[in-house]
Amino acid sequence: MSATRPVFFVSDHTGITAEVVGKSLLSRFSAHAFTVTSLPFIDDMAKAERAAQAIDTATRKNGVRALVISTLTDGHLRQRLAQADCLLLDVFSLFLAQLENELGESATPALGQAHGLRDNGLYRARIEAVNYALAADDGLAVERYDQADLILVGVSRCGKTPTSLYMAMQYGLKVANDPLTPEDLERNELPRRFDHHLAKLRGLTLLPERLAQIREERRPGSGYASLANCRQELHTAERLMRARAIPLVDSTQRSVEEIAALLKQSLDSAA
Repeated sequence: MSATRPVFFVSDHTGITAEVVGKSLLSRFSAHAFTVTSLPFIDDMAKAERAAQAIDTATRKNGVRALVISTLTDGHLRQRLAQADCLLLDVFSLFLAQLENELGESATPALGQAHGLRDNGLYRARIEAVNYALAADDGLAVERYDQADLILVGVSRCGKTPTSLYMAMQYGLKVANDPLTPEDLERNELPRRFDHHLAKLRGLTLLPERLAQIREERRPGSGYASLANCRQELHTAERLMRARAIPLVDSTQRSVEEIAALLKQSLDSAA
């Protein structure tokens, strides 16, 4: 294996875009080891100078050039970063020139527009969606299901809560989640509380072995976490959801981001 390569995500705001792009690219190079540093809010020359110095230091210390994924929008700050001893992947410079040529005008520097509060309506929608997801977690607000964009169902510990919150923060969607309890499964039919909301239902499932592992961490040695119990619960839950034509997403090998994207796609397709 080659020397550990220092990687910097540099942004004039939160750095989310730089991290998403950078991590996606780096994931294609599994034979290499990386140490990752995020440098958000690099929004003036003094901060850019310190960032460049940190990059130079990492390059000297590791003996290999640092990799820098940047979403800086200010041209002067980008020029200073380009002087550092690194391979600079400037996300904006890769696309801005082509866009300027196509649109017939120069881009205007504007710090933080990608993630700021310029779109107050979207910001408020996300806050309201997060509040909704918290209030409608674990089947707590059945009376508010008419307000939901989606209702996630599945057995305990299959990933409903983190997915609900991620979709609220990322997409501004109101997502409730409701567990299928052992009592629900014993009745051998979906709870009647779902009858008027079937179009909004999406099921989450996963492999029994993975569910048993997750539950074992929560309740070691319990019947709740046993592989046999997990198999039975998942088999019954999947059968009941398929009988009502509820779309299912397997979360076993997927990140929250991937699960949310698949659910969002299913919602868009149904529109």
